[in-house]
Amino acid sequence: MKQQINHYARAVMRGVMSRREFMGRTAALGVSATAASALLGSAVHAEGPKKGGHLKMGLGGGESSNSLDPALTLSQAPYNVLAQIGETLLQVDFDGGLEHRIAEEFSSTPDAKVWSFKIRKGIKFHDGSDLTAEDVMRTMQRHSDEKATSGALGLMKGIEEMRAEGDVFEVTLDEPNADLPYLLTDPHLRIQPGGGFDDPAGGIFSGPYRIVVNEPGVRHMMERFEDYWDDSRGHFDSTEVLIINDVTARVSALQSGQVDMANLISPRLADLLDRAPGMVLERTQGRGQNVFVMMVDQAPFDNNDLRLALKHALDREEMVEKILRGYGTVGNDIPVNATYPLFDGSLPQREFDLDKAAEYYRKSGHDGSPIVLRCSDVAFPGAVDAAQLFQQSARKAGIPLELRREPGDGYWSEVWNKRPFCASYWTGRPTQDQMYATAYLSTADWNDTRFNNEKFDNLLKEARATLDDAKRTEMYNEMSMIVRDEGGLIMPMFNDFLDARSERIAGWKPHPNADMMDNSAAVFCWMA
Repeated sequence: MKQQINHYARAVMRGVMSRREFMGRTAALGVSATAASALLGSAVHAEGPKKGGHLKMGLGGGESSNSLDPALTLSQAPYNVLAQIGETLLQVDFDGGLEHRIAEEFSSTPDAKVWSFKIRKGIKFHDGSDLTAEDVMRTMQRHSDEKATSGALGLMKGIEEMRAEGDVFEVTLDEPNADLPYLLTDPHLRIQPGGGFDDPAGGIFSGPYRIVVNEPGVRHMMERFEDYWDDSRGHFDSTEVLIINDVTARVSALQSGQVDMANLISPRLADLLDRAPGMVLERTQGRGQNVFVMMVDQAPFDNNDLRLALKHALDREEMVEKILRGYGTVGNDIPVNATYPLFDGSLPQREFDLDKAAEYYRKSGHDGSPIVLRCSDVAFPGAVDAAQLFQQSARKAGIPLELRREPGDGYWSEVWNKRPFCASYWTGRPTQDQMYATAYLSTADWNDTRFNNEKFDNLLKEARATLDDAKRTEMYNEMSMIVRDEGGLIMPMFNDFLDARSERIAGWKPHPNADMMDNSAAVFCWMA
């Protein structure tokens, strides 16, 4: 039977048998769909990547206001573009560990306060200049400057001193942090010549592709950078990102062959697409979050009783069933789940309870005026439908929730992190420290709930300096309870990442960090 399956797999790779036919024939041999898919993937990887071809990606999450400045990256399309053209010191690999990229080695003092990174020699920027430790230091300095408004600013605040000497970049922290190497994988921290001070949006990086067309909100085109240092990546001759924010149009473009890959597949279209000839639905369980965020420093959300009323008025099970169609799990008003290291699953699940919702609403003393929730399907697939379900259940508790549908273009620049109550998403981060430091530390630039809790901040800093995993687990659990009971996060569900590709694209591997293989599908895949 093994010989027969290998024969079928080779036929798929030669293009004389479709993936659907392969699945059907292996099923006839008694092989499950999951096992057959894994066998085919192993065969493709064993064959090895091929160079050449032009990749077209149809992506949602792009706007006319997007920039090539990595400090300003907010949504999926620019994340994918920057992953193709830029690199970080280290990268989270497919198993959750760390892979050396620009830094070929790193080490720390025993107290995890001073860290040294040896910068790989022979790496060139797209303008032909050599990447040096000085470029690394200057990049980190720019993202530490509040004027840069970097999404990584909250991660950089614990750095006391930086220096570059020879091929070594050294960081001294004001307090120990065992997770610093993971923090430096943040996608905003892509290394630029001179740190990007002179031209942060110039598009000059050191990644496997270089940018040749940049039309924000419309399309981006890249071509292979011939002087790239790592031959195991960047297999296409050229790549193209087309911004298609409407999910139905995105799926249609994939089915018609206009694009080879698409992201943010709506759960309502997933099953249909999975059955379509020549198409492969890629489902990845990870840290993706579909959320509603309230700014706790703005009325009426500065009233915790009102926040608790809204949290209890939301039916999480119904949302997972109707919005995600089962492609996800129930959330608990905290931004972490069992995919995170040091996660304690003992926190009680918050239940849908209309009586409690009504009780907290009365206790809040709210005047009965409309509570405006802003939403758009660019926030996450099905966000408008999810908001409507929320509105219906809240109404049963006497809570006057009013929906305001916003245009997709401009949502991330004009609504998210600007308006007091809106739908949003997070792809998650490699560690709890990074997730909390990015979005819940009081000084974080991306603190979209304006959460400010001194006890939480102190616990976060203390956990960083603690090398005992059991103690850190206890601290993170306490932090989760503070966020759940006092914060402005309404977390109905963790979504599976749903991407889709043509059968012609090989090399796909699921990554728990984010959709599209942690935004790097164009970097790792090739034309079969």
